[in-house]
Amino acid sequence: MKFNSALSVSVITLLYITGSLSQLDVCGRAPLNNKIFGGGNATAGAWPWQVSIHVIGFGHNCGGTLINKDWVLSAAHCFQSAGVSDTVMYFGRLSQSGSNANEMSRRASRIINHPGYSGPPFDNDIALVQLSSSVTFSDYIKPVCLAAAGSVFGGGTESWVTGWGRLQQEGSDMLQEVMMTVVNNTDCNNSYGGNITSNMICAGKQGKSACPGDSGGPMLIRNGPLWIQSGIVSFIRVPCDDPKHPNGFARVSQYQDWIKSYTGSNPPGFVAFSAASNSNFRSVSHLLLFPLSLTVSIFLTS
Repeated sequence: MKFNSALSVSVITLLYITGSLSQLDVCGRAPLNNKIFGGGNATAGAWPWQVSIHVIGFGHNCGGTLINKDWVLSAAHCFQSAGVSDTVMYFGRLSQSGSNANEMSRRASRIINHPGYSGPPFDNDIALVQLSSSVTFSDYIKPVCLAAAGSVFGGGTESWVTGWGRLQQEGSDMLQEVMMTVVNNTDCNNSYGGNITSNMICAGKQGKSACPGDSGGPMLIRNGPLWIQSGIVSFIRVPCDDPKHPNGFARVSQYQDWIKSYTGSNPPGFVAFSAASNSNFRSVSHLLLFPLSLTVSIFLTS
C-alpha cells in the first residue's frame, strides 16, 4: 500500500437503503474509526470488516470483507491455486505478527468464484467464501454494507482502500489505509488501452495505490455513519505508485443479485449510493499519460 498525505475531496451524495433489515442494523458502522483524510497504519477496530485470508503454510495471501456472520467477499483471482482446505480467515486482525487481542479465525467451508471470471482482463473478479461457523460481531468485527445495484460513483468520489499489501519489497505487518478518488471508466479505459468493462471501477491518486497483498480487499465510500463497499481490489500496474494507471476494482454494485443468491435468508445490507462527478477531478491527465494494454497488469497477490 503506497500513500502520501492529502486533503480529501468533498462530493455531494444521496443515500437510500435496500436489503436485509437485520444486516442494515449493523453493517458499515465502525465506532472506532473517525478517519477524515490521510493514510498510513490503521488502528484497532478502524475497519472491523477487514479480513486477512491465509493459505495454510504460506501466510497472508489476500484481503476480504465480512458481509454477514457467515460469508466473506473477496476476489476470484485469489482462489485459482488455493482450495477450501487450504484457506483460513482472520477477523479483527491488525498486525500480521504478534498477538491480536480482538481476533478470531474461521476455516473456509465453500469457495464460490463468479462463473464469468476467466483471468485477464479480470472481468467478474469476485468470489464468496462461506465460513465453517458463524463469527460473533463486536466493535472489532462487523460486516460492511455493500453498494446496491444502480449505485453511481462519479469521478472524484473520495474512497478508502485497506490491506496488508507491500510498502516496499515486503508485505506490511500492520493493516494499512489509504485515500484515493474514483476515476471514471472512460478515462481508466483510455489509460489501459481498452478492456475496462462496466463490471469494473477504477481509482487512484498520484503517490497513492494498493499493492501486491491487497487483492480481494475493499474500496470503501463513507456516507454519514455508514461505510459502503464499492469495489474489490483486482489489478494494478507495477510499480504500485505508477501515476499513469489507476487501480482496478470489481464493481460491487453489479453483483447484488449474484451475492444474494448464495447468502439466502441473511443477505448483506445493500446501500444505494449516488455521487456526481467532481468537476475538479474530471480531468485525470496526471494519471493518464499514455495507453497501455491491460493484459500486462498483474494480480495483487502477496
